[in-house]
Amino acid sequence: MSARILFVTGTNTDVGKTVATAALASAALRDGRKVAVLKPGQTGVTPDEPGDAAEVRRLAGELTISELVRYPEPLAPDTAARRSGLPYLSPAEVVHAVADLAATHDLVLVEGAGGLLVRYDDQGRTLADQARAVLDAGLDAEVLLIASAGLGTLNIVSLTAEALAARRLPLAGVLVGSWPAEPGLAERCNLADLPRSAGAPLLGALPERAGAAEDFAALAVASLAPELGGSWNAEHFAHVHRPE
Repeated sequence: MSARILFVTGTNTDVGKTVATAALASAALRDGRKVAVLKPGQTGVTPDEPGDAAEVRRLAGELTISELVRYPEPLAPDTAARRSGLPYLSPAEVVHAVADLAATHDLVLVEGAGGLLVRYDDQGRTLADQARAVLDAGLDAEVLLIASAGLGTLNIVSLTAEALAARRLPLAGVLVGSWPAEPGLAERCNLADLPRSAGAPLLGALPERAGAAEDFAALAVASLAPELGGSWNAEHFAHVHRPE
C-alpha cells in the first residue's frame, strides 16, 4: 500500500496549520501508522530554534520530521531567502524529499508556509507548484485546506479552491483550524457554507487553543473526520451549532 501524501496549506497565516498538522499526525500514530512531516520552507526562526516540524512532534509524538530550508526573518520564503542570501527552494527538492519519505512511511504531511500561493523562489513558484511537481512525478498527493471559522473566510476558501482546480490539484477537504469556544452567527453559518465555497467536504474543526490540550491525541481524534483518521461527525457538529 502506497503512502498517503497530504499537502497542508492555509487560507492565511495563523489559521492553525501547525496544530492541524500535529492533529493529523497524532491520529495516524494512534492508528499504528508511520508518519513523516516535511516542512519545505521554515521562516522566522534562527538555526538553533525549534521550528514548526518540531512543534508537530512535541504535540503528536514520535515521528519523522524534515526541513529543507530555513530563513531567520518571518517573511514569505522568497523574500526571506533573498534578504538572507541563502538559496531558494525548488519544487524538485520537495519532490525528492517527499519520495524518500513516502518510501518508508504510511503518511507524509507537507506543511506549507502561509497560503497556497506564497512564493518560495525568484521564479514565483509556490506550494501549489511543489504539489503539482509531486503529482507529475507519479506520486499521489492531495491538498488539505486549513481555514478560519469566522467572517471573511468564505472568499479566501473559494479563491484557494479555484487556484487548486486551475492547477488540477485535488482538494481533500477543509478543516477549521480554530473553532471558538463561543461561536457567533457567522461561525455557525459557515459550517454549511465552507464546503459549498470549497467544493469539498468539511473534515473537522479543532477547538481554539487545541495545542494546550492535556490529552492532545484524544482531542485530535475527536476533532477530525473519519477520512482523516478521527471520529468527528459533520452532521452532528452542525446540528449542535446550528444558527438560532
